[in-house]
Amino acid sequence: MGPAATGPVVSESEASDSASAVPDSVVLDDVLRARKTLAGVARTTPMEGGRHLSELVAGPVHLKCENLQRTGSFKVRGAYTRIAGLRPGQRAAGVVAASAGNHAQGVALASRLLGVPATVFMPLGAPLPKVAATRAYGADVRLTGHVVDEALAEAEAYARETGAVLVHPFDHPDVVAGQGTVGLEILEQCPEVRTIVVGVGGGGLVAGIALAVKSLRPDVRVVGVQAEGAAAYPPSLAAGHPVAVEAPVTMADGIRVGRPGDVPFALVRKYVDEIRTVSEDAIASALLLCLERAKLVVEPAGASPVAALLADPAAFRGRGPVVAVLSGGNVDPLLLQRVLRHGMAAAGRYMSLRLRVTDRPGALATLLAVLTVADANVLDVSHVRTDPRLGLTEAEVELHLETKGPEHCEEVTAALRDAGYPVLA
Repeated sequence: MGPAATGPVVSESEASDSASAVPDSVVLDDVLRARKTLAGVARTTPMEGGRHLSELVAGPVHLKCENLQRTGSFKVRGAYTRIAGLRPGQRAAGVVAASAGNHAQGVALASRLLGVPATVFMPLGAPLPKVAATRAYGADVRLTGHVVDEALAEAEAYARETGAVLVHPFDHPDVVAGQGTVGLEILEQCPEVRTIVVGVGGGGLVAGIALAVKSLRPDVRVVGVQAEGAAAYPPSLAAGHPVAVEAPVTMADGIRVGRPGDVPFALVRKYVDEIRTVSEDAIASALLLCLERAKLVVEPAGASPVAALLADPAAFRGRGPVVAVLSGGNVDPLLLQRVLRHGMAAAGRYMSLRLRVTDRPGALATLLAVLTVADANVLDVSHVRTDPRLGLTEAEVELHLETKGPEHCEEVTAALRDAGYPVLA
């Protein structure tokens, strides 16, 4: 995997000291009760080793596989805890939620198990498999808006109009308590853990894990990870209150949230040691690594903790064992195809280039022979002869190649130039 630049790091010390004066809306006893509620509902997901990552950070790295949880993500923990706590009258009125997919499925399954009607608002661009799965669990799915925040506004309006109970994806004590059960499992499965790395959107998962872990093991370091294009926590922690990021952009739809939740924000300020940001290239490379090395299908949001390890392994050396939480595995196959290609390009395993050849019989075969000698695997060839920018005897060839890494890419480019083919930008 090629290195990817890490974004800004925000430590807890940069936040206001007044955070410690804010009473916790969630405490350890809430997480312990949530665990009893979830018995027989949420799976105790496995912990897998990460040999390549362990070599990278020079210490043990384990992967907490919430991508293997029911509905394919950790979200069922918080959703079921929240809905199970409703009074009979509230259950009769039904529940409503907003989500790009994982929380939607968690709410839909929890509602079905508890016999509660559920309506879920999802963004228009929500992955189709997530929409289909939510409907299959029995929820009434309504597509609206372009981001989760817009869908959430519609869900809030629906709750006011109908009396349905809003099951927020991250901003409620019961939801945070349910997500915190992941932290209890980590401590039991890896008692020697020293660092836990968690993807962060609205903050419910990292807040719950940090609360549970720090209450029992204050020595454990908890690191949150956000996508650079949707990083609302760094400015929020600097300001001392939640700050909205306009138009968050990232392939990781599970953590594409414009504003931290009030409940998790207070807990993050108190318990999370730092927030790191990662690039899209790092996320793509992490997803590819999970698939190739760990044999695990992980969605971009779930791969963000691995991206942090890839982007800046030195930050985690000497701080292991490290546990990276793979929060979900619900990835659209079409997105997976694009992300894998992007990840291969970022890792120097895939390259695209354009060059010009003389338009004569055998010219393309001669070019391909050069690539054969350079040991580049040709995936696709586009041969253009009619572009007005071309000379009368010229043709342009666009090539998509599978390569063995950054050094091999340079070797292929050098071989083409040595053979007299000018490579175009």
